[in-house]
Amino acid sequence: MITAFLLRSLDRRISVAVALLLAVAILVPVLNLATGPSHPLHIPTYIMALFGKYLTYALLALALDLVWGFCGILSLGHGAFFALGGYAMGMYLMRQIGSRGVYGDPVLPDFMVFLNWKELPWFWYGFDQFWFAALMVLAVPGLLAFVFGWFAFRSRVNGVYLSIITQAMTYALLLAFFRNDMGFGGNNGMTDFKDILGFNIQADGTRASLFAATAVFLALSLTIASAIVRSKFGKVLVGVRDAESRTRFLGYRVEHFKLFTFVVSAMMAGIAGALYVPQVGIINPGEFAPANSIEVVIWTAVGGRGTLIGPIIGAILVNGGKTIFTGLFPEFWLFALGGLFVAVTLFLPKGVVGTVSHYFAKRKVVNKPVPPAVQEDGIEPKIQAAE
Repeated sequence: MITAFLLRSLDRRISVAVALLLAVAILVPVLNLATGPSHPLHIPTYIMALFGKYLTYALLALALDLVWGFCGILSLGHGAFFALGGYAMGMYLMRQIGSRGVYGDPVLPDFMVFLNWKELPWFWYGFDQFWFAALMVLAVPGLLAFVFGWFAFRSRVNGVYLSIITQAMTYALLLAFFRNDMGFGGNNGMTDFKDILGFNIQADGTRASLFAATAVFLALSLTIASAIVRSKFGKVLVGVRDAESRTRFLGYRVEHFKLFTFVVSAMMAGIAGALYVPQVGIINPGEFAPANSIEVVIWTAVGGRGTLIGPIIGAILVNGGKTIFTGLFPEFWLFALGGLFVAVTLFLPKGVVGTVSHYFAKRKVVNKPVPPAVQEDGIEPKIQAAE
């Protein structure tokens, strides 16, 4: 039943995007592992890891689009869910180091030994098991989103006020995780990871597997998001976005629709963070910075809010440009990013994908053949004039 529900959601564009992501999940690792450095089609490991990071950002942008593009919730705190998922994975990776750390303690991570911790805190229990860490990747961001959304949506906090308190939430977490006594590594965070599921995290095969897993999870999340927005539930979400008071007047419990979508979006962001950490090799409180959440909004706006595919493209394009421009003109990158957001707002309000889709839809209407009966009545010129 679930499979049929997901397959019914795949229109032509989503199907092509999912197929492309699955092809990338296979092709890129093969070109990395099966070809030598001298082969013209060889993809270096560092390039694969870089694009793997872009795909985690694309998953984060997709999560934001689900709540902003289809439910009208402009969250400026999705970086918090991303970081919490990353910390859950980082705690698992730290437990896998064991006695190979700098201080050789078989249980305590190095930063705890350095800070004179005598025993492992209770909230670290279970993170030596991958299944538990994977569960926490979903549960921790999802629980935070549920508690936050329960109070915010029941209180009917909307618009800019909701955006402000989501940003306040992530800033509060930033300050908390900077504290050494929180037990999460303080301002240095967690790094020096060794293994994941028993495999060397620096090995080419492991990094190729992480890239493939990221592409597969992005394809799966895109399918789930499409299934949600194309269902009857999704139609109500659009109604909440466009006319919340009218939707509430029709008898729908608007806060329930918002809460469900917000929790699902937070879980997607947590998965993105969990896939980000082993590919980048570090997680620290800087991931909670409000500026990171604002960047996610820019990626989504550039690609096209409310299109699902647009935020994926926007995240890859903007971060690819960031990599290039920070190398060539590091002092001007922030100005370029701000200018990009202003330009998109003024000239491409629908984003790249939204503008292109609108253009082709308009051409399709203009080129649609007019029935002969209409032509005989002389109505065709009026239709064309109206268009």
